[in-house]
Amino acid sequence: MAKYKRILLKLSGESLAGGERSGIDAGALQIYANEIKSLVEAGVELGIVLGGGNIFRGIQGTRKGFDRVQGDQMGMLATVINSMALQSALGDLNIPSTVLSGIEISPICKKMDRKRAIGLLEAGHVLIIAGGTGNPFFTTDSAAALRALEIKAEVILKGTRVDGIYTADPEKDPGATRFDTLSFDQAIERNLQVMDRTAFTLCKENTLPIIVFNVNEKGVLYDMVVNGNPHGTLVTPGKGA
Repeated sequence: MAKYKRILLKLSGESLAGGERSGIDAGALQIYANEIKSLVEAGVELGIVLGGGNIFRGIQGTRKGFDRVQGDQMGMLATVINSMALQSALGDLNIPSTVLSGIEISPICKKMDRKRAIGLLEAGHVLIIAGGTGNPFFTTDSAAALRALEIKAEVILKGTRVDGIYTADPEKDPGATRFDTLSFDQAIERNLQVMDRTAFTLCKENTLPIIVFNVNEKGVLYDMVVNGNPHGTLVTPGKGA
């Protein structure tokens, strides 16, 4: 039996770009689809929230003269494109999936609804939740926290380029050390950028643990979720490190 029965996986849009700086890399998409397939075959119920930064990031749009609200709405549409791409890759592997969204776009996707979402998970569908929260001024981190609580996920798994949370950016500081575990309070005190403040507060207030891990390490997702082996950094309501 898998350690976690129902999870929320948060992936950045940039992760879908693979080695490119933007767009969607078919190879990267296939790798993630295969990792997801391994969880589905183990009986894990899986919700996924994708960012849209590989196509358009709302906050960056404001620096180029876009209205913030309209820029964020463009970012929401970018997450829908990424979600459709992942759905297609899962379909190629015969994995049933459904895209719901914070913004309804008929006939592409229906609006996110908690009861519908849980029903789809229980029916064995991978649930891909696009469109952010459906509102401007909120990041996809905030959307991931909100959706995880709505679908009653046991944990948020946040895939990054590094294998956890460090004392400093390990890509810039070779002396940075990794935390195995952290409490929410410790992460706040140390000003560690786990998720944006709104998302982190939602998780803290609802005692929803977060695991930050390297999404590009093959098999790590399965080993964590199914076998229960620790990878990355676990952020919990407890005492932590």
